[in-house]
Parts: sequence; structure tokens; C-alpha cells
Amino acid sequence: MDMRAILMGLAFAAMWSSAFTSARIIVAAAPPLGSLALRFLISGLIAVALARAMGQTWRLTRGQWRATILFGICQNALYLGFNFVAMQWVEASLAAIIASTMPLVVALAGWLVLREPLKPVAMAGLLAGVVGVAIIMGTRFGGGMDPLGVLFCTIGVIALAVATLSLRGATSGGNFMMVVGLQMLIGSAALWPFALALEVPHQPEILWSVELVLAFLYTTLVPGLAATPVWVMLIDRIGAVRAATFHFLNPFFGVAIAALLLGEKLHAWDALGVAVIAAGILAVQLAKVPATAPKTVGNP
Repeated sequence: MDMRAILMGLAFAAMWSSAFTSARIIVAAAPPLGSLALRFLISGLIAVALARAMGQTWRLTRGQWRATILFGICQNALYLGFNFVAMQWVEASLAAIIASTMPLVVALAGWLVLREPLKPVAMAGLLAGVVGVAIIMGTRFGGGMDPLGVLFCTIGVIALAVATLSLRGATSGGNFMMVVGLQMLIGSAALWPFALALEVPHQPEILWSVELVLAFLYTTLVPGLAATPVWVMLIDRIGAVRAATFHFLNPFFGVAIAALLLGEKLHAWDALGVAVIAAGILAVQLAKVPATAPKTVGNP
């Protein structure tokens, strides 16, 4: 793994993890579902336009359409929808920690549902992840943590795991940027009815500020759009399995960014739990790396 791949991996992990902090800023000032639906509408239209400029088409294969629809509903509508609502009550750092367990949930689902074998190292990683979550939850439940918010985040990470499993064949027919744009538009379409039914009748007040506008633009353009090509280039350079090892940085970055920008407190038990979860994620991902992997030739 060369320095360029390392920098791309660090950039992707930082962009992914920072989305929780920007989302926390947004939901503190605007209705969560309406904000998210608008974000996906804008980023989806931009992605589709970029895809058309790249010569891509929306004539996807049947498998791509199936995966795109499932991914758009599970990740964009369910995972992010539940997380945006939950972050009205839970801190961005806690939401990031729960969401960062996604590789562990995927590995567990692959083992239980798809009957994919797990190496002893991966089993140890799953156990470490459970222990890490228990450490964090055990200390926070006595400190006023909102159980409904935690439940919503948990439902969200399960939906994210389903979305991740569904994406396995979504790009096999090409048109990757088009797939990204269409799944965003599908997520937006799924969210608007709930936003109109649950938020508009209450006439929520939007607390306009420069901070809100910047947070909305950031979450739309950076985690929403910029992170995607970085991830694709990283996979092209070092392969999907090695690229996925960067997920172990998400708990660290999620907590650090929330502490830096939002002033959220980081306790010693939180730090220990985050370290244990990160070690578990790294173990699960490294267990997938072949002992002698063929050299991957990436872009210059």
C-alpha cells in the first residue's frame, strides 16, 4: 500500500466520519427528514448530471436496478433517516460509534445468514466489537443517554449493513456514478412523504444561520458526493478488501471531529470502547485479506 493509497483512505474515513457532526448541526436548526430529503435531491441530481457528462447511462442491468433501489431505501432513507432523527437526542460521537460498527454487523450477517465462513481472527474481532459497544453503552446509559435515539441508530446500522450486502453486484455493469445518483434520488423520493406527513403539519421553525447553510452544503457535497469517487479510486488502487480496512478509523475520527467542532466530551471509558471497537473492525477486515495477495496496479 503506497502513500497515495494511505492518504485516500484517510481522506475517505475523515469525510465519512465528519458527516455525523454536520448532521448534528443541521438537525439542531431544521427538520431532519426534510433536510435529508432535500440533500439527496440536490446531490442526486448533481451525480446524475456528472454521470451523463461522463457518458454513463441510466439503462442499468436488472441486477443493478434491484441493488440500486434496495441501497437507496436501506442506506439513504432508513439508515440516514433514522440517524438524522436520532441525532436530535443523541450526540454525534455516539451516532458515529454505533454506525462505525457496520463492518462487524456485515460480517455477522454474512456468517449467520449467508453462511460465509469466519476465520478465528474475525470471530475475535466480532467479540471485541461487542465488548467495545458494551463498554460505551454501559457508561452512557447512566448518564442521560436517550434510549429511543440509540434504538433509532441501531436500526439504522442494521439497514446500512443490508444496503452494503445489496451493493455487492451493483457496479458490475458499469455506470457507477449513475448508480450513485439514482440511489440518492430514490432515497429522496422515499423520504419526502414522511417529511411532508410528519414535519410539515407542525410547521417547524428553521433557525437560519451561516453555520446551518455551511453544514448543509458540506454534508451534501463532501460526504454525499466527494467521498464516493475517492472510495472508488481507492478500491481501484488497492482492492476492495484492503480498502475496507480503513473503516477501523471511523470510530476515532467520528469522536474526534465531534469533540473538536461541537465540544462533545470524551470520557476515558469512551476512548477505551472506541479503541476496542476499532481493533475489532480491523481484525474482521484483515481476516479477509489473503496471505499472499496479487499486486494491484492502480492509477498513476
